[in-house]
Amino acid sequence: MRVLIVDDERNIRTSLKKYLGLEHIDSTAVESGEAALCVLEKECFDLVILDLKLPGMSGHAVLEWMQTRGIPAPVIMISAHGQIHDAVNALKCGAKDYLVKPFDPAQLVLKLRALAEDHEPMFVGTERPQARENTLIGNTPAMQQLSRQIDRIAATDVTILITGESGTGKEISAREIHARGLAPDAPFVAVNIGGIHEGLMESELFGHEKGAFTGATSRKIGLFELAGQGTLFLDEIGEMPLPLQVKLLRVLQERKIRRLGGITDIPVTARIISATNRNLELMIKEGKFREDLYYRLNVLRLALPPLRERGEDIPMLTDFLLKKLSCRMGRPVPVLSKEARDQLLVYSFPGNIRELENILERALIYSEGTIIQRADLGDLGAHSTENALPSSLEIMEKKAVQEALERCRGNRTKAAQVLGISRKTLLNKIRLYGLS
Repeated sequence: MRVLIVDDERNIRTSLKKYLGLEHIDSTAVESGEAALCVLEKECFDLVILDLKLPGMSGHAVLEWMQTRGIPAPVIMISAHGQIHDAVNALKCGAKDYLVKPFDPAQLVLKLRALAEDHEPMFVGTERPQARENTLIGNTPAMQQLSRQIDRIAATDVTILITGESGTGKEISAREIHARGLAPDAPFVAVNIGGIHEGLMESELFGHEKGAFTGATSRKIGLFELAGQGTLFLDEIGEMPLPLQVKLLRVLQERKIRRLGGITDIPVTARIISATNRNLELMIKEGKFREDLYYRLNVLRLALPPLRERGEDIPMLTDFLLKKLSCRMGRPVPVLSKEARDQLLVYSFPGNIRELENILERALIYSEGTIIQRADLGDLGAHSTENALPSSLEIMEKKAVQEALERCRGNRTKAAQVLGISRKTLLNKIRLYGLS
């Protein structure tokens, strides 16, 4: 992960760069909006941490420039000025999140990792909502049907549940619903439930007043409030603890929230879209998910197809991802040999689009010259459809988890990132399948 830090305060640049380094996150720091433009013209970044108040060119202006140039890196806006209108304006301009100084750097890292996991390459083209018609990558019947479903769903304001395996593009689908919907210029606020510490979750969602608890030195605006009349996307909803499920149910029923420590109810006008890769019906039977909340969330349902069910789209996805990754690495876009392309076409991709991106990124690192050979893709034989016998999803999932752990030498945080799931979910899978 490569992160660009843009802040005019030297101590903030230095401390953030040092902290990110301890988290094994590569970063570049600049002191002004003008310097940020120069760097973004020459280099590719996965994420940008952008100060709102900068001398000369403001953070808003940098963000707008990035959008006009088609730079897709998600932006987290930071500022010492905590007025709600600043936060809403930043989100309206396209920022993915907003933090008020002083903030806990550990919280920032959580947001960075969540955004990195959720930034899935399912759509191609500009991020501007009005230019996103027919931007689904793929011509298979499954993708054509998905586009038609999104059109119908987007014309409503009802609550939506998106289901699908990890790596199929659930957040990108939610963004497409928002972009084609009734208020495309309103904020789109995304939160990965599995990436938030349980003790911080209520404050993140509902906000808190100054003095609400130890350490609450200022008012915090929650994500429900920040979403305004736009969309709030709750990813990995199956990871939400039961006590908080009760509070979410009440919000959906009454359409209002109250900040922690507050005494005033605040109306909720945002559309709620949730997503999960888990079987919520089974979780209900096991007592891990509330049935009444499930029916509140599942008013309309969008089921995303796994990549193995639309293999004809793999060449288009591969070409798109190679261009994106080559830009990030600062190297010419390579081509795949016939043997390499044929191998990808017979692979079942248990990790879906995210796994395809990981395979291609590794191939770019190992390849020599401008041609990716079959050997550069690594060992894909275990999940080749031409060799593999039919197996249950549980067996495939166990193998995927085991391979990720081996690839990351037992580092569970990195393995979770490879699989596109939270560390908490990975630990549950390790216990479920008896892996070490």
